[in-house]
Amino acid sequence: MGLNETPSANRVSIGFFGKRNSGKSSLVNAVASQSLAVVSDVPGTTTDPVSKSMELLPVGPVLLVDTAGVDDEGELGMLRIEKTYRVLHKTDVAVLVTDGSLEVSEEERKLADDLKDREIPFLVAVNKSELLTKEQKEQWSDFCAEQTHIFVSAKEHTGIEELKVGIGNLARAEKKQRPLVSDLVERGDLVILVTPIDASAPKGRLILPQQQTIRELLDVGAITMVVQPQELARALEVAAVKPKLVITDSQVFGKVNKLVPEDIRMTSFSVLFARYKGILRDAVDGARMLDVLRDGDTVLISEGCTHHRQCGDIGSEKLPAWILKHTGKDIRFVWTSGTEFPEDLSAYRLVIHCGGCMLTDKEMSYRSGVAKRQQIAMTNYGTAIAHMNGILERSINLK
Repeated sequence: MGLNETPSANRVSIGFFGKRNSGKSSLVNAVASQSLAVVSDVPGTTTDPVSKSMELLPVGPVLLVDTAGVDDEGELGMLRIEKTYRVLHKTDVAVLVTDGSLEVSEEERKLADDLKDREIPFLVAVNKSELLTKEQKEQWSDFCAEQTHIFVSAKEHTGIEELKVGIGNLARAEKKQRPLVSDLVERGDLVILVTPIDASAPKGRLILPQQQTIRELLDVGAITMVVQPQELARALEVAAVKPKLVITDSQVFGKVNKLVPEDIRMTSFSVLFARYKGILRDAVDGARMLDVLRDGDTVLISEGCTHHRQCGDIGSEKLPAWILKHTGKDIRFVWTSGTEFPEDLSAYRLVIHCGGCMLTDKEMSYRSGVAKRQQIAMTNYGTAIAHMNGILERSINLK
């Protein structure tokens, strides 16, 4: 992945929802100006969510998501509906697509209510408008009285530009400009990044948190020095000026802490991402739960992406070993990855999440909210590791 590409997690996620054969896929293709989704008259053609990254002016980078119909049937249909509703967890802006030639259904009313309850801004795209009489359009306008609605025709390609403008207006209002690291340094400041290259590191490239941090530092005009842990002492020695900040991979937090003088600020990529995603305060509180775990407690370790686990993997090997050593207790561990995240967390005493670089703010907020509502402590890798190394306060003292 190039440094100039926008990660999906940083794009505004725009989800298209509705019943089967309402025209969701056709509208996604029209908005994207390409054949992204398979279009067919057969109900239920879209089975799994389909995503497409693109630029949508004037918003910028967005992620279009086509979903299965909320009126699907049968055992497999119920699973597809579940996946569709799971997409809502990470949706910034929604388009409720309805077949204007039919009556409003209970599924559509429920979907509209769910979007309102979740506070997801949305508009209604009344499709197949070429078939509607003036009276039918007035009826739909009554139904959408409190909601922006646009009459479109995927078949005749009318109303598409108006739909794009409507989506853009909602997306611009939703888009947040939260800095990852640029507010911590100034132009000309030296920042040292410590990035271990071991068996678990991807071959020939840096991982996304490292890429994103470097790019933002370059944008602000900071001077970046990227080293492996074994080169850090030498880097500090040869630096002509004192570093303004040292950012490390969490798994070498303890080693880096010993090498970096106390008068130099130090943190980790994972702590920065907890701050970036807006969950740092809860992560700090959650990390302290490590001190009161008891024999038989279960800890959920959750990652936002899926990858091949190798020897020395931080989530499946290193983190559990450090927790067992820190607590001295018989702790049980459960792992989830990707889109898997339990809605019922009652079986767990603590949730430890990755930095969430592959997840949108909306998805991280949802997961954090699930834990908070069920009063289950939740932290993330870097914050937990900093706490176990006795350097949590130092790692979050960024100003």
